[in-house]
Amino acid sequence: MVEQPELFWGLVASFWIGNVLLVMLNIPMIGLWVRLLQIPYHFLYPTIIVLICIGVYSANNSIFDVGIALVLGVVGYAMRLLDYEPAPLLIGFVLGPMMEENFRRAMLFSRGDYMTFINQPVSGTLLALSALLLLWAVWSAFRNRSRGRVTAKELEP
Repeated sequence: MVEQPELFWGLVASFWIGNVLLVMLNIPMIGLWVRLLQIPYHFLYPTIIVLICIGVYSANNSIFDVGIALVLGVVGYAMRLLDYEPAPLLIGFVLGPMMEENFRRAMLFSRGDYMTFINQPVSGTLLALSALLLLWAVWSAFRNRSRGRVTAKELEP
């Protein structure tokens, strides 16, 4: 932004122009988008899968990438069947590399000593609180299961 403001503001202007054009194109096509919702699911789902495979293949021209996308789709479907929440997984994918980099940096500074995480007051307190929250969640889950309580998630249709 500081070194090349023309490039930055040109990019911002192009985003603005692009959004205005999208609004101008999509307002007349509202009827088409509504009619797309009336397509039966058994036609729409395979079409979406084919378009996903074409998009994944066109990114690197690799069948391996299509296989990975299919495997991840099966894993996502299994997670949905087992009532796993997708948000923690996505947060892990986003924050995982940053956590790994900073963990390596801390290990370099401490020359491989794990006690640096416990000896420092802030990190020790955060680790202790995290451990307590984890133990409380496990304990309350076992307590509710042993008492036969019904959770709010089990009541959802």
